[in-house]
Amino acid sequence: MRRAVPILIVLIGLAALVVDFWPDLRLPSGDASNPSRVIETKLGLDLQGGLAVEYQAQCVEDRCPTKDDMAVIRDIMERRVNASGVAEPIVTTQGSDRIVVELPGVSDPQAIRRLVGQTGRLEFVPITADCPQPTPGQKLDLEACPPLFAGTEISSTNVGADQVGRPAVNFELKSDGAAKFADYTRNNVGQQFAIVLDEVVVSAPEIQSPITNGQGQISGSFTLAEATNLSTVLRYGSLPFPVAELSAVAISPTLGDEFLQAGVLAASIGLALVLVFMLLHYRLPGAVAGFALLYYVIVIIAVFRLVPVTLTLAGIAGFVLSIGMAVDANILIFERTKEELRLGKSLGPAIEAGFARAWNSILDSNVSSLITAVILYWFGTSVIRGFALVLMIGVLISMFTAITVTRTLLRMLVHRSWARRAWLFGMTDAEFVVARPVGQRTRGEAGGRV
Repeated sequence: MRRAVPILIVLIGLAALVVDFWPDLRLPSGDASNPSRVIETKLGLDLQGGLAVEYQAQCVEDRCPTKDDMAVIRDIMERRVNASGVAEPIVTTQGSDRIVVELPGVSDPQAIRRLVGQTGRLEFVPITADCPQPTPGQKLDLEACPPLFAGTEISSTNVGADQVGRPAVNFELKSDGAAKFADYTRNNVGQQFAIVLDEVVVSAPEIQSPITNGQGQISGSFTLAEATNLSTVLRYGSLPFPVAELSAVAISPTLGDEFLQAGVLAASIGLALVLVFMLLHYRLPGAVAGFALLYYVIVIIAVFRLVPVTLTLAGIAGFVLSIGMAVDANILIFERTKEELRLGKSLGPAIEAGFARAWNSILDSNVSSLITAVILYWFGTSVIRGFALVLMIGVLISMFTAITVTRTLLRMLVHRSWARRAWLFGMTDAEFVVARPVGQRTRGEAGGRV
């Protein structure tokens, strides 16, 4: 088993290097429309730039949104944004009536804001003698012109083209809506019929023939983007309550790049200082811990790219913190090893005893950190959840590198004659014992094997 561990460490390290540095590496995505995805580092809004918009759900008459209503609004908004093609959007609820939408790397912020905040209440309205002549963009009084049925009767939509090749939205109605539409169109050929979204006329076509199969088309002077947005709103339903935009904060890509450079610089300085401290204070074990720490960085970045984890400034802070935690276990082990050497144990048994006796403290501290991170992830906002997720991944990987990688390297080194010297372990010759007669017991050493 011990012989297999170094091979496993090498294989994991090589795989991590491939994931970190191989260009255009792809993995199966599980999505039929996009069977593979490029392995890349995902950056959040604060590092990539983009838009953050806060909405407030509005009360309607005597009804105000409940917690379940807010969950529905959040889900509808998230589906709309995902359908628009924005990568890694973050949609979260805050308080009792707020929704925050974070859109990293958006190319058309205004279009996304219109799509997300649109209530999406669609009505199919017959145009009678009491209704004014409708034109696209006109607001229609639905009390004077009562709808025939609502957009909830739509079962599916897609973007197509009308008879002259302009973008249009094809739709299919459910059974109840299809029956009503068939009856009305059969009796009103040649009359106008308005399709109204949020009380604004989207299209007002003339009924040219009875539509009896429940399949129709919304056409007009649409651009492709407008038709896609309309199809998305119809497909994912209307919001149960209207929403009002409270604030919108745009972060430019330049500012995001400055944040990223500052975060990488902070992480690099933290890593360098830890490496220097370990090397100066613990010498050979410190060099081993430094290698294990670099190994840890390579592996954790590979995990971030594979999952993928969307890195934010808070995530980088969690990563910097995890660097300190990754070396904390090594400090406990090395100090316990020094104590065992001062008690008279030879180098090999002292190292094994150092690992064994530091294990309980390492386990307790890491489990405590994991519990804290899980609580932060479960109850925190999007920023806190990013920090907690990076911290959880960092703690788990650091336990592997501290216990497995460091231990394996030290076991290999203690059998080299050049490594069995006191100054390499930061000790005096009087404290350091390379070997002693078999069967001799020194002060403070237990009689059993470690």
